[in-house]
Amino acid sequence: MSNKPVQTPAENSLHGLRLKIYTIIFEADTKAGLLFDRWLIVAILASVGVVILDSVAAIHLRFGQPLKILEWIFTLLFTAEYALRLYSSKHPLRYATSFYGVVDLISIMPTYLALLFPEAHALIDVRILRLIRILRIFRLTAYLSEFQALGHALKASRRKISVFLSVVMMVVLILGTLLYVVEGPEHGFTSIPTSIYWAITTITTVGFGDITPKTDLGRFIASVIMLMGWGTLAVPTGIVTSELTAEKYRNEKTMPTTRSCPECMSEGHLPDAHYCKDCGAKLPSYFTSETLISESMPKTSAPKS
Repeated sequence: MSNKPVQTPAENSLHGLRLKIYTIIFEADTKAGLLFDRWLIVAILASVGVVILDSVAAIHLRFGQPLKILEWIFTLLFTAEYALRLYSSKHPLRYATSFYGVVDLISIMPTYLALLFPEAHALIDVRILRLIRILRIFRLTAYLSEFQALGHALKASRRKISVFLSVVMMVVLILGTLLYVVEGPEHGFTSIPTSIYWAITTITTVGFGDITPKTDLGRFIASVIMLMGWGTLAVPTGIVTSELTAEKYRNEKTMPTTRSCPECMSEGHLPDAHYCKDCGAKLPSYFTSETLISESMPKTSAPKS
């Protein structure tokens, strides 16, 4: 009998060329993947620069045609990249409906839509959303771990922040209504929603100045709101900071990578992880030069006992 372990279809779904493309496109912890992502960022920045330059009237009149050609070159490159992502994904539909998949599609659609609807050309600027991937590029694993810790802290403190925001909304509702009664339409407080808008801009210390109280009582209430604003801004910061401190002691000091799961597309797995931390699916091994060498060598069966 053979001593080779039996592999399931799920484990065999990524192999050969698909696995190589998957490793290059979706992983930034390999040399080829890091190089691919760096060039991708350069292309994204250049394409956004083309859109920005094309929005300047003087540059558009002089270099409109070359800029249009460059935009189509970038669009075709991003279209090819999107097609390769779909091809190398184990579940193309799942990737297409994921956050990055939707952003990738939105980034290339405006150029094609501009052929039918010229006014849609302005939507090309949404491509800058793809720069979110810059977190995966230069092996900023420490920054990525802190980003994940911030996300966990916000999630853990969501109830406290929700209660805090509810209290703030009650305060601005009461004070805004009070200013509507004290100042009245003759001083710009034409309605309760307008007064609430003024209370929000005041308590957040923004203070546009488009509406200001004119009476002494109104100015006194405004002064109270301004002083409350200082403490109001500090409360959510303290809540999140306390959760970040607690998260630091709860988590082990491990360095996640950009390895992504072909099943659920989640990232941040440990270097020695064999299964997805979220869905439990088996993670594919990196397709490196060592992998190519091992695959090209003849396989010998284990000696029988």
